[in-house]
Amino acid sequence: MGAFRPGKARSLVLATLTLILVCTVYFYWSPTTASSTVSLVPNTAFEVPLTERQKDFWKVLRPIIERHNPNVPAPEKRGDIEAQHFDPTKDMPRPDLTGMSDEDVRKMEEAHAAFIEDVKTSEKTLKPIHTKGKRGLVSTAGSTYLPVFVSSLRMLRRAGSTLPVELYMKDATEHEKQVCKDVLPKLDAQCLLLSDVVGKNIIEHYQLKIFAVLFSSFEEIVWMDADCFPLGKPEDLLDSEPFKSNGLVTWPDFWASSASPLYYRISRQEAPSMAARQSSETGAFLVSKKTHSLALLVAAYYNFYGPSHYFRLLSQGGPGEGDKETFIHAAMAVGAPFYTVSERVQAIGHANAGGLSGSAMAQSDPREDYALIQQDKWRVKDEAVAPAPHIFFIHANYPKFNPGDRIFGMGWETTPTLKEDGSDGRAWTAPPETIRRFGYDVEKAYWEEIKWVSCNLETAFKTWENKVGLCQRVEEYWSHVFAEPHDDDPKFVLEA
Repeated sequence: MGAFRPGKARSLVLATLTLILVCTVYFYWSPTTASSTVSLVPNTAFEVPLTERQKDFWKVLRPIIERHNPNVPAPEKRGDIEAQHFDPTKDMPRPDLTGMSDEDVRKMEEAHAAFIEDVKTSEKTLKPIHTKGKRGLVSTAGSTYLPVFVSSLRMLRRAGSTLPVELYMKDATEHEKQVCKDVLPKLDAQCLLLSDVVGKNIIEHYQLKIFAVLFSSFEEIVWMDADCFPLGKPEDLLDSEPFKSNGLVTWPDFWASSASPLYYRISRQEAPSMAARQSSETGAFLVSKKTHSLALLVAAYYNFYGPSHYFRLLSQGGPGEGDKETFIHAAMAVGAPFYTVSERVQAIGHANAGGLSGSAMAQSDPREDYALIQQDKWRVKDEAVAPAPHIFFIHANYPKFNPGDRIFGMGWETTPTLKEDGSDGRAWTAPPETIRRFGYDVEKAYWEEIKWVSCNLETAFKTWENKVGLCQRVEEYWSHVFAEPHDDDPKFVLEA
């Protein structure tokens, strides 16, 4: 064995330390390239979890809402508004079938103004829930609406949309583990419970919509009801006019406005002409929290006190009374911009002895509507000024297209799946000029997704637990109606 040499050992140790130092410097200081396997930390990595943000927001907002309770008796009903179609050529008297004393109007006016002021001064403590720049689709569904929502969600993906989806449910009674854990995540959708934020039995039914929007993590939101679906990519609407310059886009209902004159006194607004715009149909709308946070908070106030006061004041018992008028009127109350699609909503269905057996509402592409309005072409006043826009949203509202809920046969008076002779038939064949505005066979596509849901998730939904043969019945209907072309199939392309 050779003799131990201290000098040689020191050299070896120094060389080893130098090598370690060089490697360490290289590892930590070398720039990360696109091909590097070192992952960058996402800009949301240090965000407070969504549920905590929601709870913190509600802890501040709820006391503000409750501090400004209307604190007066519910408005007196002197009758309900009859359905009156919108006429933009006639400035008719505003309907007035709601009564309140001058003192009660004054109290509600003061509470309304104080709420808005309180929200403005609480801006620092009402920290936004959403992630800056994030966009997505929000909806609510539970019970018999859940299978319908999954079909709508598949139509969204079929249209090419990649928007993430947040589905809000009232509470744990609506949560379905298999659907929420296994089905929806594969479609980039997640379930959230509103009761986790606001508690149980605080908000119900129509009130859920605004709170789902407020509590979502998205800054730019496409709202769709569970029974609504798009024919194109909704994110394209977020990148276009009229949304970009307005931040709130809504679609019309069939009816004229029926808001009470008392509402305008309470909100300190001048009542608009009855010819100004239709009432709202909020099966779909677009909204930016960046530009409309205050308007959304006022809409939340209207909805919180909706059943007791504001639903009546905004609709007076008119068709669809509920949250439908709260979004536009909240924006008006705080001077926020908005765009209401002018093109009329179209009922679609099939012909029967009485005329049209309608089962859905067709809403137009807002980009095409906006382009016409910029040219001062108002088809709502004169349809001859320009061809109609394409259809963008279908709201299949009555009945819900749920194979487990009487969609077949005579279960509904609209008999959407039956021809006059009682055989299986299409639901949407008329009016033909509206069907052509689809651009493709939307009904066949929708039933293809309904068939997939029925046959792949037949045992997944709680409301389908005791249903037998759903897949088989849907496949039979598909075979009769869509498997082969028929001479009386409608046309789906606009004529040049």
